[in-house]
Amino acid sequence: MTFTLYPAIDLKDGACVRLLRGEMDAATVFNTDPASQARAFHAMGFTHLHVVDLNGAFEGRPVNRAAVEGILKATPAPVQLGGGIRTRAQIDAWLEAGIARVILGTIALRDPELVKSAARALPGRIVVGIDAKEGRVAVEGWAETSDMRATDLARAFEGCGVAAIIATDISRDGLKTGVNVPFTAELANAVSIPIIASGGVRNVDDIRALRASGAPIAGTILGRALYDGDIDAGEAVRAACDR
Repeated sequence: MTFTLYPAIDLKDGACVRLLRGEMDAATVFNTDPASQARAFHAMGFTHLHVVDLNGAFEGRPVNRAAVEGILKATPAPVQLGGGIRTRAQIDAWLEAGIARVILGTIALRDPELVKSAARALPGRIVVGIDAKEGRVAVEGWAETSDMRATDLARAFEGCGVAAIIATDISRDGLKTGVNVPFTAELANAVSIPIIASGGVRNVDDIRALRASGAPIAGTILGRALYDGDIDAGEAVRAACDR
């Protein structure tokens, strides 16, 4: 299975930031020009991008559209986008704007039928984001934790055309404490949908650990460790490609 790296561009008030455990008041600004960040990641050799409209995740509607459009113009890399996308009209609008894949998180728990119908109509274009704390699904920009187990939610989307599931351990996100390999592997072994790991990646060894888990993990999102220089882009790309 191909293992894909997704450098993250998280957008807050038009800037590229990183959060700690999803807390908006714990944001560190890394670049006030997200388009230049997208160009930099492409120059480093990364072939895909993961973009999140953080304001949108909390407000339930797209907020950072201008920044996203700037990213799309700046790079040929396929962009997957999440944050505040809650309706079919919003899904269609982003795909028409040039987004390769739309990530649906809160709505996947609140209205799974909308997600399934979109995935059937748009095969390969819909990604489900499952953000979890201690195995339970978190929603509304991680402000609430539900009673739904992450594995149960993942299984609900089998067979409908979902392109991938992004599995985030929010207790580790932005902390560089190491990716939660057992949690990610559990999800990857529970469903046939490709699973992308997210949250806590601290260095290239985490990429190697995900690949060595024995589970069919499809890739990982790189965040704060990449921005802080703890991950060398070239080494990361080689680790993702090594057989």
